[in-house]
Amino acid sequence: MKSLATLVLALGTLILVCCALSGCNRASQSKEAIRAAVIDYVAGKVNVGAMDVDVTSIDFKGSEADATVAFRAKGADPATGLQMRYTLEQKSGKWVVKDKAQAGGSPHGAAVNPGGGALPAGHPPLDPGEGKR
Repeated sequence: MKSLATLVLALGTLILVCCALSGCNRASQSKEAIRAAVIDYVAGKVNVGAMDVDVTSIDFKGSEADATVAFRAKGADPATGLQMRYTLEQKSGKWVVKDKAQAGGSPHGAAVNPGGGALPAGHPPLDPGEGKR
């Protein structure tokens, strides 16, 4: 009887340890965690310290998340600036921005001439297949 109790205790301990370890490898599903991942991603490209960065929407889908992030100059009117969409994935317990090619988007984060209207004056013509590369 004592060996059965020892076996149950050992099995219960093993299950708790496995649950704890698997939980430690999950990234936090928070706005701040997504914001930090996007800032890490763009920090090598622009001076993020001179910008206000706000996550305006997040859609968590298991180990991936789609986020819309607004960038503007520090202290600028919130109506100014630009918004970008990012697809992120969990890696080693934190969120990481996927490359645009992996995420299925264009390399610049937006469709080429999404409105389909006229280009600004002086803009060179677009190759019709340019957005499909």
